[in-house]
Amino acid sequence: MSWRGWVTLIFSIWLIIASLIPGIVSHKGANIADFLIVGLIFLIVGIVTVKSDESKGIGWVTLIIGIWLIISALIPGITGSKGGSMANGLIFGIITLILSFFNKKRA
Repeated sequence: MSWRGWVTLIFSIWLIIASLIPGIVSHKGANIADFLIVGLIFLIVGIVTVKSDESKGIGWVTLIIGIWLIISALIPGITGSKGGSMANGLIFGIITLILSFFNKKRA
């Protein structure tokens, strides 16, 4: 069991919960779907990382998720002019990028 897997699981749970909080997401479906889909992908990655710490592709998947969270936070059509959504995407995107370097270094 790895600390990176547990951190990934915590991030995934937050993204899934954040997709359901009206103060963070807009009423448009794009933002809800963005956090929900990324959270579910991150959940799968976290489970794989917790079970086997030797997966080589985990770092790359985490890097892509982090980049997507940052890009999607800057697209007005996705964030729907919600400051909480933009902040959530940027903060978790940057932290995910940092986490991806730890995952890639381990592989």
